[in-house]
Amino acid sequence: MGLRAKDTEPRLVAFVDGLVSVIGHADRAGPLRVYCTGLVMPCERKSVEPMAAVTAPARVGAQHQKLLHFVGEAA
Repeated sequence: MGLRAKDTEPRLVAFVDGLVSVIGHADRAGPLRVYCTGLVMPCERKSVEPMAAVTAPARVGAQHQKLLHFVGEAA
């Protein structure tokens, strides 16, 4: 019995919610959610630039900067 997308989405949301609960600062919750979403999206490279393009196609530059800050300033 394999997992279907409708079964995995709630599990992923619960997992990311668990990460958010221990991330520390509330301002990091949004970028963490975007980063985790980018990791599971179907893009060839899992670096912040392609993740930004997939998660926010209308504002790639701003999303790229947010992800760079999230990854680069991680404690």
